[in-house]
Amino acid sequence: MIIFGTSAYMYQLAILMLTCRHCGNPAAHTVKKYVTKFTLFFVPLFPISTRFAIQCTFCGMEQEVHKEWAEQSQAQAAGAPGGERYVQAQQASHS
Repeated sequence: MIIFGTSAYMYQLAILMLTCRHCGNPAAHTVKKYVTKFTLFFVPLFPISTRFAIQCTFCGMEQEVHKEWAEQSQAQAAGAPGGERYVQAQQASHS
């Protein structure tokens, strides 16, 4: 008998200060990476899908963003003074 399936993982890449498109409040937004991995006997082997999203911490609205935008945001946050994962930014274009 072979046991296989998928496992979902979520990674927080950065925290940005943006104005929410949904509620209009200036609030922290988390940039997240969702990865679904194929598992064999409950051991995750390789990713089968990856998506990136940004979520408002005020209203909870989440929307998908492009991989390039998410990685650029992560790089900016990693370069913040003091090594903080926080960056002050303009409202991002998510189209």
